[in-house]
Parts: sequence; C-alpha cells; structure tokens
Amino acid sequence: MQNRMKYSIGMLVLVVAMVMVQGEVTAQHVKFKKYFTGGTLRLDCSREGNAEGDTVWVSRWLDRSAEWHGSRTQLIDPIEGGDYRVAMYDAKSGKMIYSRCYSNLFREYKGTAKGKTVKARFEETLLLPMPKRKVKIALQHRKTEKVVRPHGATEWKSMFENQTVVEFDPDERELEFNYHIGVRTDLELHGEPENKVDVVIVAQGYESATDPQLRVDYYRMKEILFGQKPFKNHRRDFNIYGVKADVDAEFGTFGIDRYLMTFSLWKLHDALGTTPCDYIIIMVNSDTYGGGAIYNFYAVTSMHRLAEYVLPHEFGHSFGGLADEYIDEDLAYGDLHINDYEPIEPNITNLKDFDHKWKSMLPKDTPIPTPENNDVPKAECGPLGVYEGAGYAYKGVYRPTMHCMMRDYAPFCPVCSKRLEEVFGLYTR
Repeated sequence: MQNRMKYSIGMLVLVVAMVMVQGEVTAQHVKFKKYFTGGTLRLDCSREGNAEGDTVWVSRWLDRSAEWHGSRTQLIDPIEGGDYRVAMYDAKSGKMIYSRCYSNLFREYKGTAKGKTVKARFEETLLLPMPKRKVKIALQHRKTEKVVRPHGATEWKSMFENQTVVEFDPDERELEFNYHIGVRTDLELHGEPENKVDVVIVAQGYESATDPQLRVDYYRMKEILFGQKPFKNHRRDFNIYGVKADVDAEFGTFGIDRYLMTFSLWKLHDALGTTPCDYIIIMVNSDTYGGGAIYNFYAVTSMHRLAEYVLPHEFGHSFGGLADEYIDEDLAYGDLHINDYEPIEPNITNLKDFDHKWKSMLPKDTPIPTPENNDVPKAECGPLGVYEGAGYAYKGVYRPTMHCMMRDYAPFCPVCSKRLEEVFGLYTR
C-alpha cells in the first residue's frame, strides 16, 4: 500500500517510521485524569483510494459535547484487530495515551473488480477522549511484511504504519459542535457508561419515534442480542439505547443483494449526538433478508424473520472482529485470506502461524487439519479442531469447529467466545 498524504487542514505532518509492532503497546499504563478532560473529541475522516493505495485525512473536528463514555482504565487497545488504528500521543513526552483499532468498507472495496483501479472515498468517524494539552493523533494502517531472522529463517510480522499524523491543541483549535438530532430512547441501563458496553440501536424506516412497531422492534433486537451466549451471561455489563434516524442503509452493497450497509458514517454519528456509544446496531424496518458489519464501526440487520440469527452473527464481526467461517467463492473478495501470512481474525487460520491461533486450546493428539465430522448437528459446534473451509474459501483456510454462529448460525464456538470475552473486559474493567 502506498504511503501517501493529503494535506487538508494545514496541521498534517509526515511521519517517517513504522510505529508499533503488534502487542508492544499493551505494556503501557495510562492515567486518565493526567491526560484527559473527561469530554469526547470526534474526528470525521475521509479515506480515498483503490487496491493500489489510499490516503486518509481529517475532514471535520467536533466537540461531541458529552462525557467520555469509554473505559477510563483500558485506554490502549490490547486486541489490535482490524486494518486500521487511531493512536493518540502526548506531544511533550511522545507517550501513546490512547489507541483503538477498526476496519472500513474500503478493505472489501479494493478487492472488487472496480476497486482494483477506480478510486473511491469512504467516511470514518473516530471518537477519542478529549486531551488536556497538545497531542499528536496518528491515523495508521496495518502493514504485514516478511522479516529475515538469523540463519536465514523468515517470518511475517504485522505492524501499524502511520499514514497521517495531525497535531491537536485543545487551546488553539476551534471545534464544531454536534447536537443530538435523532430521537433517543433509553432501553435498558445497568450503570455508568464508562463501566459498561454502551450499544445504540439506530432505527431506520419508521414513521415516528412513537410508532408502536418501533417499540416492539427495539425490544426484539434487545432480546436477540442477549439471547446468545456469551452475551446472555453479560447482560448487566451493557447499556442499551435506541435512536430513531434514517442513516442511508441500503441493500446491494458491492453488488451483493443481501449485503445491507451504510456509507454515511458522519450522518450516522450526527444522529447519535451525545448518546453514549461503544457499538452501533442499525435496525432497518424491512422484511427483506440482509445485514452486514464492520469491526468497531457498526452492525446492520433487517427485521426479517431470521434476524434472530443475523444480528448475533453480524455483531460478532463488529464487536469481536470475527471472520466469516462460511464458504462463498463467488464473492469478489473471496480470496481475502489466501496469503503468505496469518489472517488477523482470531477464528480462522491458513496455518501459516497457527501457534498464535487456537492451537493451545486443542485436545491432545487432534489431527491438523481435522477430518470433517458430518454427524455433528448444525445446532451444535462439535469438537474443537482445524476444519478446512472458511473465510469464503473451500481450500486453504480453516475454522475451529464444524458449526458456529460465524458459519451457519450455530452457537458461538469456544474460539469466538474467547475473543468476545476479551472485548467485554476492555469495557468493564
């Protein structure tokens, strides 16, 4: 990917080095009150490019006019999933004081026929704790490269590389203000936002906030979310809000009829206003089957009768960064995980570096790959193993169990559940 910059606001500075190797940042401890005011800074960013490369820049700076709803103790993202990361550094000391990883529809777009040559622009909205003093905010992308070790051994290392860095001084930069424009309903609250997973259900396609069907569907979505383990076991770790707003979610994304997504990230967050928001579920009032999700951005589902299965699956993507385990080589990006290096998602492997996946969880003497067991009912995961066929591909990509929520709407398997439990801790500790 080309490392190019777009000078947009006059405070973008070029950064020359590759920043953090995966896992290195987890050792740092950050005291919230030392660096942050308790407010929320919102960055609306633009990412433009194709398969040959992309640039990213800050288009809007906003004061969200709300208290910081995220954790005040887990400020450095230890999971490091996704293709991108936003990292905030104290300008004086250079210490990383905040980071979060995420993905974007751009990753899929550049794998389509059009995306190989035609540039397109995608929106991103990033919420960060408001700093007390000058900081540098780095917009980073993941880079995987081959590293030669002593005696000629080679391995692939994944790291985040700066694309754009911008300075922000809260005493000098004038911020726009974002006011709540969607109609908010508190659906189920269990505590202060900073110690809970705050989920906003955005309702699209309803006549009004008092529409009786809207109340019914809010309840349905809420109960679907908590109907599956491990979410069922963590109900009191969540706060659930509803916001009625049309956010341009449409079927047919990238030519796939069932793929229901929105490209209007800024409009979506305008509608949320000051509502506490760690994760977003977009609920579309349609009985057509469909949905979609992007890691740490949003999950979408229609109100089709299979929403009971679609929502947990899509939320697995947006909440845990889990990969699809099903097979669909007709997708334009069907070879997404056929590489010389391991996929970043925790629940699939191409065996390039399986030691860092679920190998330690396998029962002793489990064959790798593991023979298919077609006697396992689809409502059960079956024994943990390494089963071929996952990540859209028939060959070369493997999954942990015969069945899983990320494959065919079975329960979340032990590997997926482990990742989801890790995310719960990121917001509740």
